[in-house]
Amino acid sequence: MSKLNWDYSLYLVTDRSYIGKRTLADCVKEAIKGGASLVQLREKTASSREFYELALQLKEITGAFSVPFIINDRLDIALAVDADGLHLGQDDLPIKIAREYFGKNKVIGISVSNVQEAIQAQEEGADYLGAGAIYATGTKLDADLVSLAELKKIKEAVSIPVVAIGGIKKENAASIMATGIDGISVVSAILAEDDIYTASKNLKTIVTAKK
Repeated sequence: MSKLNWDYSLYLVTDRSYIGKRTLADCVKEAIKGGASLVQLREKTASSREFYELALQLKEITGAFSVPFIINDRLDIALAVDADGLHLGQDDLPIKIAREYFGKNKVIGISVSNVQEAIQAQEEGADYLGAGAIYATGTKLDADLVSLAELKKIKEAVSIPVVAIGGIKKENAASIMATGIDGISVVSAILAEDDIYTASKNLKTIVTAKK
């Protein structure tokens, strides 16, 4: 899957704490049907074996829909399942090291919270940026908040795609997209909803209207 034409508009990040008795596989499938264009497996409480097994399941589903599949943090799992991408935080493995193992044709994204981090990540070879947190979020309680003005500056400072992360929902998605970024990353705005397909479709409509 070529990394040159990825659609970053609606980037789903997983968190099983929101899905109740539903399976993650079913939830991800419904989200993709509704318009999710990227899927990242991020399960902080999963054991390595569990993470690997979930990754295999989601890789099969995303592959069937030709949607890129990204692993959060775990280079070993990304390699084991031949994921399309890897997402790293500021305190994770350096991009240079990850790239040596993961390869030049795979996508590596980096979380950033200011222009300096954004420029550095691009210089070090990041393929896209996750900028935030834009609003307070239950999935990352210690995240620094990034204003919409700062988000706009981050987008203008780099030439790679920028996706907003943190506390994004349908009520604020339009104002975030108005900064000129390439997409939004969401967790609960899709996975916590009873009707995942419709939640995803509604967000996709908002995002594509502002692009």
